[in-house]
Amino acid sequence: MDFEYSPKVARLRRKLLDFMENYVVPNLGLWRSQGGNALAHPECVEQLKELAREEALWNLFLPSQLSNLEYAPLAEIMGRVHWAAEVFNCSAPDTGNMELLEKFGSDAQRERWLAPLLDGSIRSCFAMSEPDVASSDATNIQLAIRREGDHYLINGRKWFISGAAHPLCRFAIVMGVTDATADPHARQSMVIVPMDAPGLEVVRNIPVMSHSFPGGHCELVFRNVRVPVSQLLGEEGAGFAMAQARLGPGRIHHCMRSIGQAELALELMCERAADRRSFGHYLHQHGAVAESIALSRMEIEQARLLVLKTAWKIDREGARAAAPEIAMIKAVVPRMHTAVCDRAMQVFGAMGLSPDTPLAELWTWGRVLRIADGPDEVHIRSVARQEMAAAAGRRGATLPWLQTPEGV
Repeated sequence: MDFEYSPKVARLRRKLLDFMENYVVPNLGLWRSQGGNALAHPECVEQLKELAREEALWNLFLPSQLSNLEYAPLAEIMGRVHWAAEVFNCSAPDTGNMELLEKFGSDAQRERWLAPLLDGSIRSCFAMSEPDVASSDATNIQLAIRREGDHYLINGRKWFISGAAHPLCRFAIVMGVTDATADPHARQSMVIVPMDAPGLEVVRNIPVMSHSFPGGHCELVFRNVRVPVSQLLGEEGAGFAMAQARLGPGRIHHCMRSIGQAELALELMCERAADRRSFGHYLHQHGAVAESIALSRMEIEQARLLVLKTAWKIDREGARAAAPEIAMIKAVVPRMHTAVCDRAMQVFGAMGLSPDTPLAELWTWGRVLRIADGPDEVHIRSVARQEMAAAAGRRGATLPWLQTPEGV
């Protein structure tokens, strides 16, 4: 097992680190002043996108560019600034939508929607979750997609739809029911809906943990929205399967970026602990703070290794075969993320709760990830079911390990 970066990845990693240090970090204040912590889309992001394209730091997530294992350390670096992935055209939900369009889109759909996504001139959203059902079970989805001649008529409500309020968002990939009488996993389909389609309304950009940002997590209403049948993505009834194909890679990208944010939190914690004194000692010389530092390092390393193993397995066998590992990292990484950020905030004291550090914002993103793309409980349940299925095949094999007293 070799943990060295390949020459290609080492070169890209150095280049990306330099770009972040020279261009992204100096723009943190400008991003906020241009409305990045409210609802405006900061102009500096578009300027940085042009620079990233010129530096060939563009669409690095694509399998044609890098494997998942190669992409992991680069996604970590992007993740250190929560909005930086957009600079490199590697941000959700666009990456997942690009993969869907590449795998299942028609030539016309790829030309109209995928090409401008790849060049970063537009953005998109993925409309699956709904307010009236437990959307962690996608068979619950209720939005109706009914065919009328050469069109689909769409009615329903979606919410927490990431990116729908972004000023460059031009279309949504919408999942809904096309045949309520079919098998539960064959009822849903996906259609491409332009954001300016009559009857589609972005009702609100829902604040998350009292935090709003460009693109947001929006509530959408579809009232008799008509789209041509040619806007169907893939085949009718294939929506559930396509959603699973999309969410697996998306989850690992989230986890990669999350590890980068935890690394930044630990770096800040160590900086503070080496600089601040209390009761005659530097903070890191107090046992409680030293333990926070050590636990954080150990937990980050454990999470990173599991993510790398998952990336390796996806590369070798595909996302379906790596489903157990994807479920594990989706439960493990956000908990690690929030724990490390919480410790860092504690070491900083009141300053850690303020906008003077990025820690509260980093913690927020970790906490969101415990629900986004499926809550912890769903992934943990999935891991338990997979483990019990594996155990069924070796039922009774552990009996020789049991030491029963004679005569009992």
